[in-house]
Amino acid sequence: MDVDGGAEARRSPRRARFDVRVRPATADGVVVLELGGELDHDTVAPLREAVEEHVRARRIVVDCSGLGFCDSTGLNALLKARLRMRKTGGRLDLAGLRPPVDRMFDITGVRAVFRVYEDTTRALADPAPRDGGAGHD
Repeated sequence: MDVDGGAEARRSPRRARFDVRVRPATADGVVVLELGGELDHDTVAPLREAVEEHVRARRIVVDCSGLGFCDSTGLNALLKARLRMRKTGGRLDLAGLRPPVDRMFDITGVRAVFRVYEDTTRALADPAPRDGGAGHD
């Protein structure tokens, strides 16, 4: 995990094919997690750690534009992260889903659970009501 301009990105100990970069929280308490690479069973730990570190944020936007692959473990981690955020009164939204990741989210029905935005800029421009409901850009 990397905080803009900070230490080298944390990578999964087994493989160096996934990372999470954390943008510092905005003035209104929004944290952006930028995912890059392949999210799967062997690489999911940095995502779980980043969510846990920022679970008290008002909102987490997960930028998936750098995510080239996501298996069921990654999908499950995002669903659990969403629930964890809801328990603390926050929300977790997704931005920048690309094929084939977007297709998997759509086929499994998970896309309908999240508020999904075309990109992070649009996600940050939306005040995202605290209703916890899903929605689409």
